[in-house]
This record gives sequence, structure tokens and C-alpha cells, in this order.
Amino acid sequence: MLLPFFFLLALPAIVIASRDSTHKQLVKLAAENNGVINLDAKTFDLVTSPNRDWSASIHFTALDKRRRCGPCREFDPSWTAVAKAWSKVPSSERDSHFFATLDFDSAQALFQKLGVHSAPVVLNYPPAAGPRKSARPDSPIAHDFSSGFDAQPLAEQLSAFTPVPIPFRPPIDWAMWGTVVFFALSGVLSLRFLAPILCNRWVWAVITVLTSLVMTSGYMFTRIRGMPSAAPDGSWIASGFQTQYGQETTVVATLYGLLSTSFLMLTLVAPLQASPARQRTQIYLWLGVVFILFSALVSFFRVKNGGTPHFSQLTSFI
Repeated sequence: MLLPFFFLLALPAIVIASRDSTHKQLVKLAAENNGVINLDAKTFDLVTSPNRDWSASIHFTALDKRRRCGPCREFDPSWTAVAKAWSKVPSSERDSHFFATLDFDSAQALFQKLGVHSAPVVLNYPPAAGPRKSARPDSPIAHDFSSGFDAQPLAEQLSAFTPVPIPFRPPIDWAMWGTVVFFALSGVLSLRFLAPILCNRWVWAVITVLTSLVMTSGYMFTRIRGMPSAAPDGSWIASGFQTQYGQETTVVATLYGLLSTSFLMLTLVAPLQASPARQRTQIYLWLGVVFILFSALVSFFRVKNGGTPHFSQLTSFI
């Protein structure tokens, strides 16, 4: 008669002892694999025990090459890195939350039972007992992948389910820093060779002229508007001043460039000629070039829009 009574008295102690035994087993499994417990159907029941006083984040994945799950392989390093960071937390907090991975090929029936039809999926199981007990321990909370598969946002979101924040720090990108140092050293070493070029006024004069030609020829207009090189019928001059073709831009830039060169020759080169005859020849030559180029520009703009009054006045003057 007293045996059932003693059994009822001993039942809480049996439950606590069973829970402690399960917890020690999970701690051991986590320590053996850098903080990640590899699950099957049996160990899944241990992690999600109904009387657990710990929380758990479980990663549902399909890493076998036959499954061809690219996102699974992409996300797995981030999951492993966050779990490894959690393994560095003091045991008093670390052993209150577990990271676990369940592969599809290890428990297909469990995937179907839980309604997990895609991967990767992370479900966070809150404690069912203890001071961190959840009001809904049987309702796992799914991780939101809207921030991508990077480890940093993963650690920040999962920290909402751990006793203390996950101390994750992104690893140093040695490749990036190596590239930066290489280009920095290359720039410093090549500066002694580039300094004479960069300090040359003619280099900056050419750069200024080319920039001016690009901006005044309509290049930016055609790029922003996405204008074609020519019309479907082959014509390359667009009528009106509200549109322009790519070939038209090239012609205008060439005319402006030749005009600039002509004026430079008149103002910088011709005065330096020692012979008066040669100087006179160059002046006549470049004045003729300027006259021809201006005539070409006027003819070009007359074709583009001959209805404007200033063209008739300019042509009658010429």
C-alpha cells in the first residue's frame, strides 16, 4: 500500500535526475563538435524534451550533394561560426542554450512531421521549465532570413533567445587587407615615377580640354537618355535640340576639338616662329582651318534645326 505513495513522492526527483542526465549528455555532444550537436531523430527528442530548462536553436538543412541545396551550403559556414562563438561563453550561460543541426538525410520522417519543406530553416525552441520558461514552449520561433545568410545578422537575431548576447566577431578578411596594402605600396612606389607626369601642366591642359569636349558635345545627354548611335533608317543627325544620337555627339566633339587645337596653334605655336614668313604662313593656315570648321558647324546646326532665325542671319553674314 505504501509503495505507490513513495513512488509519487520520488517522481519529481526522478524527473529532475532524468533532465540532468539529458542535459549532461547534450553538453558533452556540443563540446565534441565546436558547439554544434549533430542530431538524429533520437537526439532531437532529447534537445526538445518537454521538461527542458534550456533553449535550443536547431538548423534544418540538406548538405548532401545529391540534394543540390546551394543555400544550405552557403548558410552552413555562418551557422558554424556563430555556434563556435557561443561555445566560448562561460559554461553557466553556454549550457543553457544549445546549437544543433539536423540534416534531411538523417531524419526525413522528422522533417515531414514538423512540416519543414525547404532548407535551410532555423527553429528556436524556448525553455519549457526554469526561470526562462516560455509561455508557449511547444511553439518554436523561426529565424527570419530577410537579412541574408551572413553570420553577423544571424548572431544578432539569435541573441534574443540566448541567456546572454552571442559574442560573435567577424573574422579578419586577410585577402581584402592584403589587397589594400598591396595597392597602397604600389601607389607609393609608383608615385616617384608618376610625379613628373602629374605635375606637368600640359597633362592637365589635355585632361581639361578632353573633359570640356565630353561635356559640351552632348555625351552625358546621350548616356543619360540612352540614345542609340543612329536612327533606324541610318541617319545620324536628330532633328531639333531636344534629342541627339551617338554619332552626332562624336562629330560635334571632333569639330570642337579641332577648333580648340586651331586656336592653340594660333596663340601658342605661331608666335614662337622665328621666321616672319613661316609665322605668316601658319597664321593664314590656322585661320583658314578655323573658318572651315566654323562653316562646318554652321552647316551641321542648319541641318539639325534650320528654322531658327539666327542661322539665316549668320549665313547671310558669312
